[in-house]
Amino acid sequence: MTATLANATSRPLLPILVALSGAHLLNDLIQSMIPAMYPLIKEAYHLDFAQIGLITLAFQVTSSLLQPLLGHVTDARPWPYAMVAGMGATLAGLFALSFAPNYGTVLVGAAMVGLGSAVFHPEATRMARHAAAGQQGLAQGVFQIGGHVGYAAGPLLAAMIVVPRGQQSLAWMSVVALIAMVLMAWTGSRYAEMRRSQAAAAAASPTKGTTTSAAGPMLPTGHVLFAMAILILILLSKNAYTAAFTSYYTFYLIERFGVSVQLSQIMLFLYLVVGAIGVIIGGMVGDRIGRHRVIWISILGSLPFALILPHADLFWTGVLSVVISLIMASAFSAILIYAIDLVPHRVGLVGGLFYGLAFGLGGLAAAVLGVLADWLGIITVFKVVAWMPALGLMTFLLPRTS
Repeated sequence: MTATLANATSRPLLPILVALSGAHLLNDLIQSMIPAMYPLIKEAYHLDFAQIGLITLAFQVTSSLLQPLLGHVTDARPWPYAMVAGMGATLAGLFALSFAPNYGTVLVGAAMVGLGSAVFHPEATRMARHAAAGQQGLAQGVFQIGGHVGYAAGPLLAAMIVVPRGQQSLAWMSVVALIAMVLMAWTGSRYAEMRRSQAAAAAASPTKGTTTSAAGPMLPTGHVLFAMAILILILLSKNAYTAAFTSYYTFYLIERFGVSVQLSQIMLFLYLVVGAIGVIIGGMVGDRIGRHRVIWISILGSLPFALILPHADLFWTGVLSVVISLIMASAFSAILIYAIDLVPHRVGLVGGLFYGLAFGLGGLAAAVLGVLADWLGIITVFKVVAWMPALGLMTFLLPRTS
């Protein structure tokens, strides 16, 4: 199956998309609990910050680097139940982290959770694309909102369950992993049934079975590679700015305004939750006005608000952070769909590449910003990183798709 088959239905298959979104929520919820456990792990194993960084590296290497490879493999041999196997790896990683007798086992557990994520995202991206019935933005929005909600809820769940009860209580999250496996098995079954129906419809109507990229005629390889490079740089601009919020926003609020840790966490939670809303809105808007315009709006449109934020008081900092999150949230889905439209016969590879880059660039940006914060101060970092959305100007170099 080299490209998306012609749609056998006129509307997106919402049960599959909602199930994928739910699986995405559970998958990312488990992932986001790992950093929330760092204070417990640091104390339990007497680690320094470099060793904590290695835990992140173990997770990021398997999660980021393996995603394109696994996506390429499943492009050639699709396996609807791959997500179940991936969540099995996550389940094993949870138990390793819960009962790790030493630091080495902690690293293995983090890597296993990363492996589960590496399996999940490329395969789920392919499923969402085939279930979209042409409404790719809506499909990606529904799929990604689950990830955003799970990522936002993970630290809160860790604060309520794991932090008060200790590291071994993480094993309780095995219930979440088992629920996710059941949901993924059901989704895989429905997806396989859907693909058989689509193949039968395409065979019955040969004219509908012909496919082209959603971007129109296929571009020359050189143009595709150039466009991919531009998309990666735009993704870097988004993730570098987002990393400042996800990793350092609470520190910024505490240092600049002297707020409590609890208030800073609430403001970060609002930032993350609003991003989930922006994903679904941006997806639907992209179906109407095109990915090219959404990339313009989502990246460059956030620039003036980002530049104002470091000079605002506490109230307007909260307001501006919500506005920025809402605008910028649609960027990833627009970039991903644009990239897949360039190479529609490599959905798993492109999905794995861009999800892997999203993880990898975010982690790299967080590390670089941490060094800058030690050197220049966290307030100065927010003033500097505010210019990152200006890289959205490179959208001008992308070939128009609509």
